[in-house]
Amino acid sequence: MPVTVVRFNLVEPGATPASLAARYRAALEMAAYADEHGVSTVQTEEHHGVADNWLPSPFAFAGAVFGATRRIAVTVSAVIGPLHDPLRLAEEIAVLDLLSGGRLVTVAGIGYRPEEYALFDVDWKRRGRLQDELLETLLTAWTGEEFTYRGRTVRLTPRPYTDPHPLLLVGGSSRAAARRAARLGLPFFPSAHLPELEAYYKEQLTAYGTEGWTMMPAAETPLLHLCEDPDRTWAEYGRHFLHEARTYASWQSGDIRSAVRSAATTVDELRAEGVYRVLTPGQCVELGLDSLVLHPLAGGMPLEEGWRSLRLFAEKVLPALEG
Repeated sequence: MPVTVVRFNLVEPGATPASLAARYRAALEMAAYADEHGVSTVQTEEHHGVADNWLPSPFAFAGAVFGATRRIAVTVSAVIGPLHDPLRLAEEIAVLDLLSGGRLVTVAGIGYRPEEYALFDVDWKRRGRLQDELLETLLTAWTGEEFTYRGRTVRLTPRPYTDPHPLLLVGGSSRAAARRAARLGLPFFPSAHLPELEAYYKEQLTAYGTEGWTMMPAAETPLLHLCEDPDRTWAEYGRHFLHEARTYASWQSGDIRSAVRSAATTVDELRAEGVYRVLTPGQCVELGLDSLVLHPLAGGMPLEEGWRSLRLFAEKVLPALEG
């Protein structure tokens, strides 16, 4: 049975407060529906100051999802570590871990948009050191013991539910990220299918004498949308996929590697490229992938179309995979 993921970033270009509130409510209802039908994970993410209303607060959203569900995990992929106060983030994750009974997965990255650092008056050049401090602080704070933080003795409560600590992975596509994960004995989450970086991470585990593992996207990790007529869906809704693809592309410099990076500039190019795929349920089953990522509300997709995609996935695809 593949890992099944429903992704939400709550993007809606030109949203009104009322329409965005409806989108947030729909996402929670979709998460509950996905939970009832056995989907493995809700995935969400963090970006700031984006004109199309990209979700800036993934942990608040995760808490709402946990309140609406019983089994499904929530993966924050990724939190932009240096933008957060380490002590406050340790508390937030601990509380969510307790509320959810250990269903929170946090991938900590350093981001790739200097504009986000400027928004919060954080020094872009210090992002590596800030990330080191953040990760070290989280791991120490979650022990519940006193420790020295920026020259002060501090202690955080409550301790998390998960022992020894909530699931925390280091994300990135650089050797520095792989070294950071290995040094701390944390799992590594490459942002794309990068076997050479996975091998480097394993070398660093040996060098540091630590243990860890890799959660790496497969070579083929398309974002999926389900429908009965792909031609019609591309014609009517392709602009939503293209909006998201072009937004991502505008942020990523040449050295950033991402599983969902697209070079397309038109809907036809995007369809041919395969990063976003609109499939019938039968075509989805035939993919034979180890991980299926459904993106029902991509790029401001109308809510009713997002629901159609999710229902086809739950009612036609999941039963076939289980069979």
